[in-house]
Amino acid sequence: MTRKLLFEDLAFGESPRWHDGRLYLSDVFAKRVVSVGLNGSSEVVVDLDDHPSGLGWLPDGRMLVVSMLEQKLLRLEDDKLVEHADLSELCPGACNDMVVDGHGRAYVGNAGYPYRYRGQPVEVRRATSLVLVHPDGRAAVQPGTLMFPNGAVVSSDGDTLVVAQSHGARLTAYDIDDDGTLRNERVFAALPSSFDHPDGICMDAEGGVWMAQPEPQACVRVVDGGQVTHVIDTAPWECIACMLGGEDGRTLFLVLSPSRHDGVNAEFTLGGQPAQSRVGRVELQRVDIPGAGWP
Repeated sequence: MTRKLLFEDLAFGESPRWHDGRLYLSDVFAKRVVSVGLNGSSEVVVDLDDHPSGLGWLPDGRMLVVSMLEQKLLRLEDDKLVEHADLSELCPGACNDMVVDGHGRAYVGNAGYPYRYRGQPVEVRRATSLVLVHPDGRAAVQPGTLMFPNGAVVSSDGDTLVVAQSHGARLTAYDIDDDGTLRNERVFAALPSSFDHPDGICMDAEGGVWMAQPEPQACVRVVDGGQVTHVIDTAPWECIACMLGGEDGRTLFLVLSPSRHDGVNAEFTLGGQPAQSRVGRVELQRVDIPGAGWP
């Protein structure tokens, strides 16, 4: 089925979330959070001084936003962002994606090193861990050894968390205890070399995980154990993130960006001024199995 363009007033999109009938996403290098309706109408939800990444909501409807370089989790109160948790002592690298479960518990990832731009050479890749932020702002490092944890999902029963290791060529699963603590780290899917750089992910009602694959320019569905069941070719666009939503949960939103090798991302650097280029886009593709779980 042919993909359809939904939105293209986007510098570099990340962390798409379907919420209250709209798609929300972080425009990382434009330093803003935007929302988009199914008719393509858009609005800026909030502007940031820092770069936003992971998004989620507390049970009472207040939005949470990851602030990457400040290494903070922010909370939107009356159109103003306030500090929800300071993670700077817990994260060795720039914060990035996260998932917020139905209890309002946020699981925040970080690069593990001072990340500045896509394709940055890294002499030594260091393992890191997710940080659990409770609804009251208490934060604790979780067990685990992850190489650039990226997109994460929580199953619909709230018992399992799956996270993409962008530098680990795998999806990793944890059990979630009643208090939100993660345990029993295990391999959900060891990925083949053709799809070994997972970025943003989402889960469907059968437990399959759709994962964005930037360099192979694809969005791929994989199930527990590692079998690849579906491949959507997004060329010539890199697929950065994905989200299931829409009226019946069967719309797969694809967050796309030009190839990092095209030279169009020169102004996309963490710590820079808000990017003015609008080279990213969101396209949508219908699928058979609806979304489930969080985000």
